[in-house]
Amino acid sequence: MQLDVGKIVEGKVTGITNFGAFIDLGEGKTGMVHISEVSAGYVKEIADHLKEGEQVKVKVLKVGDDGKISLSIKQAQPQAPRPDGANQNRPPRRPQQRGPRGNSGGFDRSRHNSNEPMSFEDMLSKFKQNSEEKMSDIKRNIDGKRGSYSRRGGGSK
Repeated sequence: MQLDVGKIVEGKVTGITNFGAFIDLGEGKTGMVHISEVSAGYVKEIADHLKEGEQVKVKVLKVGDDGKISLSIKQAQPQAPRPDGANQNRPPRRPQQRGPRGNSGGFDRSRHNSNEPMSFEDMLSKFKQNSEEKMSDIKRNIDGKRGSYSRRGGGSK
């Protein structure tokens, strides 16, 4: 049997360690499933997910020149479509933190009036402009507070 990267094959769990499980693929070939490739969820104990002698489907991730075979159980499982239709390859977006004036403190692409992507230089220029405006606001605020009281003053002589 030829083991090609990306191929899904069936094997038998022959050993379990704290870092993974060894899978007998037949014809004298054994591969290893790392703990991170056992399940899509967090795996604390592999023994909670696999038992020795169990038949499992695995995907061949890598066949090394030294004969080591890296396998994945979670990638061999069909992925169910997400109900919201979101792209599964993209991590979820985090909401941006808002500053005191409601702006995010970074570059806002929604203000860019073109549908085409901006170049890095344009984004950097816009970022510098926003940064300079914010720094001048901060400086003006600090200078205003310094001028609100006098250090000279009516001390005793």
